[in-house]
Amino acid sequence: MAIDTKHEDLQSLRIDRTQRGDSGGEPPAWARRDILGGVAVVVLLGVIALAYRLFASDVPEVEAVRATAETSGNDAGGTVLSATGYIVAHHTINVNSKVTGRLAWIGVEKGDKVKEGQVLVRLEDQEFRAAYEQSKGAVANARAYLDELQHGSRPEEVQQAQHNLDEARATLANDKLTLDRTKELAGSGVVSRQQLDDATAKFEADQQRTNSLEKVFQLSKIGPRAEEIARAQGALMQAQGQLDYAQSQLDATVIRAPVTGTILDRTAEKGELITAQFASAAAGGPQGSVVSLADLNDLQVELDIAQADFARLGPTQKAKVTTDAYPDKEYDGVIAQISPEANRQKATVQVKVQVLNPDKYPAVQLRPEMNATVKFLANDVPKTSKEPTGVYVPSTAIRDRDGKKIVLIAYNGKAVAREVHIVGQRSDGALVDGLVGGESVVTTAPATLKDGDKIKIKGQS
Repeated sequence: MAIDTKHEDLQSLRIDRTQRGDSGGEPPAWARRDILGGVAVVVLLGVIALAYRLFASDVPEVEAVRATAETSGNDAGGTVLSATGYIVAHHTINVNSKVTGRLAWIGVEKGDKVKEGQVLVRLEDQEFRAAYEQSKGAVANARAYLDELQHGSRPEEVQQAQHNLDEARATLANDKLTLDRTKELAGSGVVSRQQLDDATAKFEADQQRTNSLEKVFQLSKIGPRAEEIARAQGALMQAQGQLDYAQSQLDATVIRAPVTGTILDRTAEKGELITAQFASAAAGGPQGSVVSLADLNDLQVELDIAQADFARLGPTQKAKVTTDAYPDKEYDGVIAQISPEANRQKATVQVKVQVLNPDKYPAVQLRPEMNATVKFLANDVPKTSKEPTGVYVPSTAIRDRDGKKIVLIAYNGKAVAREVHIVGQRSDGALVDGLVGGESVVTTAPATLKDGDKIKIKGQS
């Protein structure tokens, strides 16, 4: 009975799920809908991101520049060609040393204005000064010797020679008397033969001495030989040449400005070794140049003119010069030099335009290496003639499509084709109509780029 009672009690503890309406442990329908919806959104976002990455990587990156409108006015009238280049000094001088020495003093800085002959640098000169003094002494010695020869014997020397000769003559006369007496005594047998020989020998010796002193006396009156004087003159000239060389070496230790101009660069400092032979590029090595300078009132614009445009220009053709630094300042110019040969690699000819009035604006200083634009003017252009108006675009922006000239414009992330007509040539581009100016024209892009393709401008996000 106890067992049955326990069984009934256990049965009473069971949960009757049929009464709660449960669905066998599965989540409700609303939960399943939310879960499936969330999974679908995540999958959709993943697909969109993947598609964006795939298609975005196919968008080509291009380079673009802004087209510039040009109008026919006083500036454009008569312009046959426009080109850009750089301002350069007509003559740039690298000031070097003629001698090798250590720099003792430098008195200029970059940008200083100097006058011709102004002292720029001094080198240590002790050894050069010593060599100069030595050569100076050699010249003094050679000149004194030449003066001695040219002036001949002094009166005192001539007088002394005369006295020596008179003494020798008196001795010779006495020897003659002694010899005569000795001969008489020897003939009588009073003196020996030996005594006669001794008297004869002494007479002959004194006779030779007298002859020699007579020649000396004559030479002292005549003076030195012409050949000896010429040799002394040659020695003096040689010594003078060595002195002049030593002087030039000493003078070269002082470096002066060769022309009036402006210091462009200073390449040496105090204590550095300056050489006149082989400069070294190594740190601390000898320097070959001290400063560089140029006359900034003598400036030119260096241009590379395309060979296709070269025929538009001629010698001494006039031009107008402007700079990027001072676009509102215009200078007169004229062609000063045309290179005798072309550049094969660049297909250009170098032309230099002389700036005729570089100091036209006192508050403006033109400087070498500035960007400059030169507009070449036609010779004898009538006042009624006008340059065609249009929009300037670079040559790289113009493309040939189906026999037409087009440019691609970057607009709202797409390439838009626009047909143009060339109305004027420029050195590195063309003047076209079909544009209004201000458009971003594509200059560098894949050859397959066409109208309507998506693009991305280089440097823009």
